[in-house]
Amino acid sequence: MASAGSSLGGGEVERPHPRPFLIGVSGGTASGKSTVCEKIMELLGQNEVDHHQRKLIILSQDRFYKVLTADQKAKALKGQYNFDHPGAFDNDLMHTTLKNIVEGKTVEVPTYDFVTHSRLAETTVVYPADVVLFEGILVFYNQDIRDMFHLRLFVDTDSDVRLSRRVLRDMKRGRDLEQILTQYTTFVKPAFEEFCLPTKKYADVIIPRGVDNMVAINLIVQHIQDILNGDICKWQRGAMNGHGRTYKRSFPEQAEGSTVLAAGKRSHLESSSRPH
Repeated sequence: MASAGSSLGGGEVERPHPRPFLIGVSGGTASGKSTVCEKIMELLGQNEVDHHQRKLIILSQDRFYKVLTADQKAKALKGQYNFDHPGAFDNDLMHTTLKNIVEGKTVEVPTYDFVTHSRLAETTVVYPADVVLFEGILVFYNQDIRDMFHLRLFVDTDSDVRLSRRVLRDMKRGRDLEQILTQYTTFVKPAFEEFCLPTKKYADVIIPRGVDNMVAINLIVQHIQDILNGDICKWQRGAMNGHGRTYKRSFPEQAEGSTVLAAGKRSHLESSSRPH
């Protein structure tokens, strides 16, 4: 779809845009969340499209880390700050931003730099799109944010594979092996088991082996293509279940007999030197 009619702060009024279909993509550190998102974008032919014209965009939860205090930043530089804890994220800003995106508005999202462990002054303008992929280790942890997703994906990758990927990635960044392993055993692994893994139960679709599972990726791509080709304004949220947590999703415009899914080069919207 075309982008909004003007940039933020301009005098012109933005043209209305259909409410986008919001997809949450979760999984442990180095599970391949961003790679899965990028593969989906590639297969849909959206990776080479100008950002003003994209029908699908990728947004990372890493952009919403809180601004650190001087003491927290000092710990981060020593690998002693827990970036995998729910309290490390600015959930209020994340919720407000996603709410504006779902309402079809043009928004500005923060940029977080893990080299300096700080939120940068410059922001990225995100234009309205038909489908938004929001990926991160804890995107399903906060219920208010979790309930905003119309489809939830969980990338399930073996823990040894994830650890080896993280070690290789962080060593390429010049980090010390001992610090990488200490941070993993002290913060990353316990936080995954306590905060991330339990949210797997909220997923509508689980993708074992990440981007290597092209059967699952192609099914998801076909589902998104059906959304892009149809009228996404027709999606409806059903009543919540007895626990008030899960939305039913239906697509009235789908052809009878068709199946609704039930129950991954970096995107321009990712943070620099991301940890996950």
